[in-house]
Amino acid sequence: MTPETVTLFRPVGQKELELIRESGFLRFPPRLSFQPIFYPVLNEEYAIEIARDWNTKDPASGHVGYVTRFQVLAPYLAKFEVKVVGARRHAEYWIPAEEIDELHANLVGTIEVIHEFRPS
Repeated sequence: MTPETVTLFRPVGQKELELIRESGFLRFPPRLSFQPIFYPVLNEEYAIEIARDWNTKDPASGHVGYVTRFQVLAPYLAKFEVKVVGARRHAEYWIPAEEIDELHANLVGTIEVIHEFRPS
């Protein structure tokens, strides 16, 4: 029997994508000291909005936005509450930075890049 998974999305900039690529598309980079939470989002539309409208304007993102998609075992995510931070589509998990290794242990498959956005 195949374990139940949840599909999540993560908008990332150029540097974060390079670090994901270096991991073989198996890990997200550790959070920086000013990033206490890892925020994967629950729907592609929201991830596109962030990558397209925010990352492309952000020098720290290299003025490029990517949307990644990945699968996480549902039982692991069950311990986190879904946070809605605006409209109903703005749903995300708030995973503490110190849990990132445990998140990686619960990934199923690889992290995929499904969209790329550059300034217009």
